[in-house]
Parts: sequence; C-alpha cells; structure tokens
Amino acid sequence: MLEILADRTYRHLFAAQVVALLGTGLATVALGLLAYDLAGDNASMVLGTVFTIKMVAYVGIAPLAGAFADRVNRRGLLVALDIVRAGTALCLPFVTEVWQVYVLIFALQSASAAFTPTFQATIPDVLPEEARYTRALSLSRLAYDLENIVSPTLAALLLAVLSYNSLFLGTVIGFAASAALVVSVVQPSPKPSEPRGIYDRTTRGIRIYLATPRLRGLLALNLAAAAAGAMVLVNSVVLVRGLLGLSESALAWTIFAFGAGSMIAALALPRLLDRVSDRPVMVGGAVLMGMTLLALAAEVATHGLDWPFLLGAWLLIGLGYSAVLTPSGRLLRRSAHTVDRPAVFAAQFALSHACWLVTYPLSGWLMTQFGPVAALGLLAAVAGAGMLLALRVWPSGDPETFEHTHDNLPLDHPHLRGVRRHAHRFVVDDAHPRWASYL
Repeated sequence: MLEILADRTYRHLFAAQVVALLGTGLATVALGLLAYDLAGDNASMVLGTVFTIKMVAYVGIAPLAGAFADRVNRRGLLVALDIVRAGTALCLPFVTEVWQVYVLIFALQSASAAFTPTFQATIPDVLPEEARYTRALSLSRLAYDLENIVSPTLAALLLAVLSYNSLFLGTVIGFAASAALVVSVVQPSPKPSEPRGIYDRTTRGIRIYLATPRLRGLLALNLAAAAAGAMVLVNSVVLVRGLLGLSESALAWTIFAFGAGSMIAALALPRLLDRVSDRPVMVGGAVLMGMTLLALAAEVATHGLDWPFLLGAWLLIGLGYSAVLTPSGRLLRRSAHTVDRPAVFAAQFALSHACWLVTYPLSGWLMTQFGPVAALGLLAAVAGAGMLLALRVWPSGDPETFEHTHDNLPLDHPHLRGVRRHAHRFVVDDAHPRWASYL
C-alpha cells in the first residue's frame, strides 16, 4: 500500500490531508467539551445543531464548488480554503456564547465543503491506475481515521496539562501546514470538454449520480453510515461524561475506539477488495453497524451502560463504517469521465452529508428526549433501512462494460460511427443520459 507514496505529488497531498485531519480531530474533541461547558446536559442538542449547520454548509456549498472546480487553478483554490479554515479556527477559543460557535462553524465548514470534493477529485488524476488508486483510497481512509485515533490520543495527553481551548490552536497549525504542502506541488487540472451553463455545471454531478444504480446504492449505504456515525459523534460526550461520569480523557479514548475499528478495516480492505467486489463488502459493513447498535441498546436496557461494552461497540461500528466508506471512491471513479469527476465527487459529498443533515439532529433529539435506548434502537432502524434500500436499487450484477443500443442519437453521430448497437465502459453522460440497456 505504501509504495504509492513514492509519487511526490501524491505524497505531499496525502501529508496535507493527514495534518489537516489531525487538526480537525483536535477541534472535534474540543467542540464536544466546549458544548458541555456551555450547555451542560443539553450538550447533545448543541452538538447536534453544530453538526446540522456543518451539513447545511456541505449540502449547499459542495455542488457549487464542484461546478467551478475544473475552471480555476486547483492548487490556488485549495490553499486559499486552507487559509480561511485556519483563520476561522483561530477564533474558536474566544467564544463565550453558543450562537458564536454556530456562526464560526458555518464559516469553517463552508470552506471545507469547497475543499474536500476538489481535493478528492484530484487524486484519481494523480494516480489514474485502478490498483494504485484503490490503495490511495485505503490510505485516505486511514488518514480520516487519524481524526478518530491519533487526534483523541493527542487530545487526551494535551488535556492533562492544558485547557481544551488550546486544542483549537492545533487545528490552526494543521490547516496552515496543509496549505504549505498543497502549494509545494503542481496538480493536474483537467479542462472541461465543452463550455456549460451555470445550472448545468451545478446540477450535472447530482444528475449523473442519481442516474447511476451503483451510486444510488452508495447513497443508501451513506444513510446507514450516517445513522451509526451520528450516534458516535453526537452522543459520546453525554454517554461518557453525563451517564458514566467519566473524565475528559475517557471521552477521547471512547472516540479512539471508533477510529481504531475504522483503521483496522481500512488496512484489511485493499487485499479484500482484490478478491471481493465492492457491493458485498459495503453491505456487510452496514449490517455490522446496525446489529451493533441494536446489541448496545439491548445491553443498556437490561444491564445499564458499561464503558468496556461501549468501547467494543464503537470499535465494531468503526469497522462497519470504514467498510462502507472506503470503497466509495472506486464507485465514483468508475461512474464518471475524468472531466465530470469533480462534479460527481461534489455530488457524493453533498448527498452523503444530506444524510448526516437528517441523522445529526435526530440523534441529538432522541438522546435528549428519550434517552440512549431509544436513540440506539431508532438509529439502528435507520441503518437497516439504508442497507435494505441499497440491496434493492444496486443490482448484484454490476458490469462496468455492457452492450447497449442508442435510439437517442442519429446514426451519423460521432459516438456511433455508423453502428447503433455497441459495447463500451458505460457511464452517464451527454450520449448516455440514463442508465438503461436501450437508449
């Protein structure tokens, strides 16, 4: 897996991702503690609102970013967005009111909504080979897991000697280092094959996404991942600090367990995906998350909340979470032409976070109003519904190339070359506006 780091451009981009995520992870722990200080037992509602604001920014900004990502210099855009994120994070230690947190989080996450899909769409252009790109996806998943492992560990150590507000300074350093690494390499910036209007560019990625069966299945599995992930991210602080009465460091170790499970899965997936297709791996991950939530609900209902059991549950949810998310880049890469990838990655970013837009506030509301058993049980039901929907809309036989007939094009169209029925790698585009054997 690590041999792809020999590519200098990818190595620098990967390092930029790592340091930015380390800083983001420190901010995640600090935000939980800040919410608990400002709102006490209502911290779940505050965090649910914070994450909802984050999702609103992601859903609204990402498609616009995808529409223009192939029209600007990617390196300059990524560096500018890192600088915005660093400046916003620098303000977080000074907030005294909940509304100030909401405003700053919206600004920071709006920049992230433009940064992330642009960054993700660059990687398949840097590493065009399927095998190398698959390993890059696993490394990327490992980098995301650093937010849930190394960051909480580092936070636990820093909290022993510093206040949680100091963790936000680590976020600033992470974004600044990311900007320096991004500016150190030249990145490919493919140009669109033809000029398009703003509406077409803004909606193109979502139209391609929703017209592709495997991506509709991915969206359903994103709902399952969002249900389980929201339980972990929104309610861990109340479970650990409120119900169990444990320390701030215990919260960091609890989030660490989730990240450890995700990292274990990411390390195992490259070899597994060499032998097994994406669909059973991803569906299996959704099943694992849903069953674990149900098991934890049963444990809490019968014996009460126990920290070791909670750690084990978060570990298993991390395994399932990574099994769903790690292969998603492969599906997106297979489902779009190079010039459409920024728009399709932006669509994945927006639509997947639309799922979080539902599950974040739902998770906080369920915990606050009805307690952990109801929250765990209903979020398990949401995860199960996502899994079943994925099985329905994503056919088990999902060939990349298949024969089809065009009734939507004249016989002298350059794509047909005088032959109406042909076979090739199939993606939704102008010549193939819908997914069907007969067009």
